[in-house]
Amino acid sequence: MKYHSTRNNKISMTSMEIIKQGLSSEGGLFVPETIPKVSREELKTLIPADYRQLARRILSMYLTDYSESQLAYCVDHAYADQFSSPAVAPVTSLVDGLHILELWHGPTCAFKDMALQILPYLMTTAIQSTGDKREIFILTATSGDTGKAALEGFRDVPGTGILVFYPLEGVSSMQKLQMITQEGENVSVAAVKGNFDDAQTGVKRIFRDAQLAEQMEQRNLRFSSANSINWGRLVPQIVYYFSSYLNLVKQDCIALGQNINIVVPTGNFGNILAAWYAKEMGLPVNRLICASNDNNVLTDFIRTGVYDKRRSFYQTISPSMDILVSSNLERLLYELCERDDAELNSLMEQLSEKGYYSIEGSMLKNLQSMLWGGYASVEETMESIRSTFRSTGYTMDPHTAVGKWVYNEYCRETGDYTVTILASTASPFKFPGDVLQALKSESSCFVGTAGSDKLSKPSGTHVDEIQLLDQLAEVTGLAVPAPLQGLRKKKIRHTAQCSIDKMKDQVAAYINSK
Repeated sequence: MKYHSTRNNKISMTSMEIIKQGLSSEGGLFVPETIPKVSREELKTLIPADYRQLARRILSMYLTDYSESQLAYCVDHAYADQFSSPAVAPVTSLVDGLHILELWHGPTCAFKDMALQILPYLMTTAIQSTGDKREIFILTATSGDTGKAALEGFRDVPGTGILVFYPLEGVSSMQKLQMITQEGENVSVAAVKGNFDDAQTGVKRIFRDAQLAEQMEQRNLRFSSANSINWGRLVPQIVYYFSSYLNLVKQDCIALGQNINIVVPTGNFGNILAAWYAKEMGLPVNRLICASNDNNVLTDFIRTGVYDKRRSFYQTISPSMDILVSSNLERLLYELCERDDAELNSLMEQLSEKGYYSIEGSMLKNLQSMLWGGYASVEETMESIRSTFRSTGYTMDPHTAVGKWVYNEYCRETGDYTVTILASTASPFKFPGDVLQALKSESSCFVGTAGSDKLSKPSGTHVDEIQLLDQLAEVTGLAVPAPLQGLRKKKIRHTAQCSIDKMKDQVAAYINSK
């Protein structure tokens, strides 16, 4: 299997090379030259497989230059004791026809662990196999969860260093606390005075900076990314959609071959794009439902064909989705353009220069045949958390709650009650203040001593967030995840801040320290 760039389809590289590189030199994203297929017969043979066995099979179809033993090493080390569930990504039935795919049982309590626990193994294996002597410098922007998952995944991994940029006021207190207390000799964290789109644009600009590239070469370094612009971050996410489907078959919730719908709360489009790849590979999927928050640029694009980032940016209680430039959408656009890199380049230039682009005709028709878009406001997200807890006893984080609200809207608008999987992207304990506030009016229903006086809105400090973990545990009956419980004893290690135009200086300081 070879890969080329969305902006230059004459490029042909192996999976090891593109995983090391992350982003193509002209700014495009790497895509496989073909999408492998899984037949109905093979899908049947995979029903008994556990998560690791399934991951080895799916990844082997894309990462063909990795040997069987190399993939087994990467998979078995990534999905081991650091996941609190033996199933790795368990499926829980919520109500008739709706099932929750819990992707947050890893070491940082967010779905990014599903890929970022294996990416360091894929990357270091590629370095060793290709004889590359350069140290890889991971440069990543985060809207909340990627940062901590990447830091944890690459912590003290030989031959790597990592710098994470996060928006100073654009992540939750718990997400920030996880990052600024991160341990490891090869990790750095810096807050950017801007939003996630600013940080992500800055990182992409740094990747293409010729001066920095020369300095990197002189010090035997090379850039790569832990964002889902790196194919090595995206491809492991395909696995859990196959896993969730096969789990429903094993639980007699569906018959093999029966179509399902998948709901994905997303901002950067990577998580739902992985579901699209699974569908293209042959997973029986009817509709992909794209759930957004108030930053509903994706909803508007799916419904109208116009992608317009020239709009107000909102900070919401689902901060990992506070994004107006969805990088991974480029990969789907490339497919909608029938892999015409000139047409794709034109769309990306329009977005960069004018702030918008539009598609129509067969491109729009094909988009809408695959995807349905909806969004939830902050108030609707809170109501989704509250009403779901009241009716089922299940506690959702704000991102999953966005997905649940949009699922309900989809059913109301379309009358389609196909069996559905909702991707749950984070533990509710990562957002204790907002979840507690949503549950506040339900306090009289709680068993125990928790009362409404204990559910006052948090002031937003790290100390408050830590204290709220115990309150959330008490009112929900759930245990505080060990990784978050452990934050009580962590000390703050990273305090760097910079303006958007000084991000390069942060990178240069790292380079010059080598």
